[in-house]
Amino acid sequence: MESSSSTNSNKNTGLKIALGILLALFIGTGFYTSKLYNEKKENEATLTKEKQLVMTDLNNMAKQYDIAISENKVANEDLIDARNRIQNLMDSLKISQNSVNSLWNYKKKYLSLQEEMNVLLAENDKLKVENSLLASSLDSTNVKLAERNMFTDSLLVQNTELATVVENAAVLQTVGLKAFGVIERSSGKLIPTERARRSDKIRICYTVAKNTLVGAGDKELYVQVLDPKDNVLGANEQIQFGETVLNYSIVSKFNYENRNLNICEFVSPRGEFAEGRYTVNVYNKKELVSSTEFTLE
Repeated sequence: MESSSSTNSNKNTGLKIALGILLALFIGTGFYTSKLYNEKKENEATLTKEKQLVMTDLNNMAKQYDIAISENKVANEDLIDARNRIQNLMDSLKISQNSVNSLWNYKKKYLSLQEEMNVLLAENDKLKVENSLLASSLDSTNVKLAERNMFTDSLLVQNTELATVVENAAVLQTVGLKAFGVIERSSGKLIPTERARRSDKIRICYTVAKNTLVGAGDKELYVQVLDPKDNVLGANEQIQFGETVLNYSIVSKFNYENRNLNICEFVSPRGEFAEGRYTVNVYNKKELVSSTEFTLE
C-alpha cells in the first residue's frame, strides 16, 4: 500500500513539473511572439515615416521646378523633363512596398535628382539674368547696333561657310536673318517689343552676303511672313517659278554691288497681330535661302 501511494505521488510530481515546463514554454513563446510583432510594427512605422519624408522632399523639389518653369516665357525642355521624372518617381513611391531596400533605392534616386536640379536651376537663373539684361537694353540705339552687328556676322559667316558659297556659285545668299515686332513712334523712332497688341509692324532684317560670282545690278528677293495660323501677312501675292507657286509678303528690291548689303523690310498686319510663333522665310526665286522664327505674346 505504501509503495502504491509513493508511486502515485511521484507521478503527480512529474506531471506538475511537466505542466510547469509547458507553461513556461507557452509564456516564453507568447512573449517572444509579442516582441517580434511589436518590432515589426515599429519597423513599419519607421519605414512609413521615412517614406513620407522622401515624398515630402520630392514634392518640394517639384514645387521648385514649377516656379522655375512658370518664370520662363519659353519653357525650358530640360526643366520640364526633370519635373516629369520627379512626378513619375512620386507616383511610383506611393504604390511601393515599405522595405529597406526599396526605400534606399528611392533615396538614391532623390539624391541624384537633387544634384541635377542644382545644375539646372543654376543654369536657369543665369539665363533669366541674361534675358533680363537683354530686355532692358533693347531700344533704338541697340537696333542700330544690331544692324552693324549683322554686317560683322555676315563676314564671320562668309569665312565659316565659304564652301557653301562656292557650291552655290552664282546664287545670292542671305545671313543674319532676324525678325521682331516694333512700336513706331510718331517721330519715326522704332522700339522693339515682344507684345502682339503693342506691335505696329514686323521688322525683318538680313544681310545679302558678298558673292563675286554674282553680277552687280538690280536684284530682288521674296520675303514671306507667316502668322501663328500659317497665314501669309503683308501683300500676300503669288508668283510662279516653273511648277512652284510662292505666296510672299513683300519683295525686297535692291542694287547689288558685289559686297555685303544690309537690308531691312517692314510688314504690317491686317488688323492686330495675333499672339504666338511667327515664321519668316526669304526666297531667291523658288529657293529658300534663310528662315527664322520669333514669338509675340
